[in-house]
Amino acid sequence: MAWFKRQDNEIVSETERTVRTEGLWVKCPDCGKAIFRAELDANLQVCPHCGHHFKMDARRRIELLLEPGYELVDLDLKSTDPLNFTDLKPYKKRLAEAQAKTGLNDAIVNAVGKLNGRDIVISAMEYSFIGGSMGAVVGETIARAVDRSLATRSPLLIISASGGARMMEGIVSLMQLAKISTALGRLADEKIPYISLMTDPTTGGVTASFAMLGDLNIAEPGALIGFAGPRVIEQTIRQKLPEGFQRSEFLLQHGFLDAVVSRKDTKAYLDRAFTWMTA
Repeated sequence: MAWFKRQDNEIVSETERTVRTEGLWVKCPDCGKAIFRAELDANLQVCPHCGHHFKMDARRRIELLLEPGYELVDLDLKSTDPLNFTDLKPYKKRLAEAQAKTGLNDAIVNAVGKLNGRDIVISAMEYSFIGGSMGAVVGETIARAVDRSLATRSPLLIISASGGARMMEGIVSLMQLAKISTALGRLADEKIPYISLMTDPTTGGVTASFAMLGDLNIAEPGALIGFAGPRVIEQTIRQKLPEGFQRSEFLLQHGFLDAVVSRKDTKAYLDRAFTWMTA
C-alpha cells in the first residue's frame, strides 16, 4: 500500500517554482493592494492607492532631481576591513556581495549638476548596500560633497536612507559622525545652504549626526526616523509607544522636522527652498 511505501513522485521545492507573472505585481505593505509594477514605476515608486512611499535607489533619486548632463563623482572609494570582522560571515564577503548586487563600491553616490538651472551638489545614500550603513567610505564621500559645495559655493542636498553606523568597522564608523558634522559646520560658517532629506528609514548614527543638521530638515511621508528603533525603546521604557511614533508626520508635529514632502513634489519644493535660501 502507498501508505507505507515511498512514492517516486519528485517533490518540487517552493523556492524553485516560478510563474510567468512573477515580479509583475507588488503588494503594498500599507494598504495590502496589488500594484502593477509598471504603474508603480511610473508613479515614482509611490502606491497609487494609499500613497505609501516605497524605497528608491540612490541613482534613481539623483536622476529625478537633476537635469540631464549631471555627473556622478567620488565613486572610486572602497571600504577596507580594518578589524578583520566576522559575524555570520566575513565583512569582506558582505562587501563583495553588496558591490555585486548594487554595482556600487559603497552605500553612497555623489553627483553634481543643475536643479532647475541652479548648480547643486547631491549626496544620496543607497539602502540596499548593507542597509545604507555609514562606514569610512560613506563618511569620506559626504565630506567630499561638502568640500565641493564649499569650492563652488553650490547648495548641498543629502538624501539619507540608512540603518546607522556600520559597526563592522567599529570606532572608524563612529568617527564619521564627528567628521561630517565638522565639515557641515564649515558650510554653515560660509552661509552655503544645506538641506537634509530623510527617507525610510533614517536611523542610528546617521540621524544623530548629519541628517538632523540641515538648515532645512525635510522627510518623505511615512518615513521611519529616529535613533533607536521602536521595539528597543518599548523594551527599555516598558511602555507601549503611540501610533505612528518615529514616523515623519509624528516628528513634524513635535517640531523635529520642517516639512513632510511627497516624492512628486520634492523637486519643486527644493527649487523654492534653495531660491529663498540663496536670495
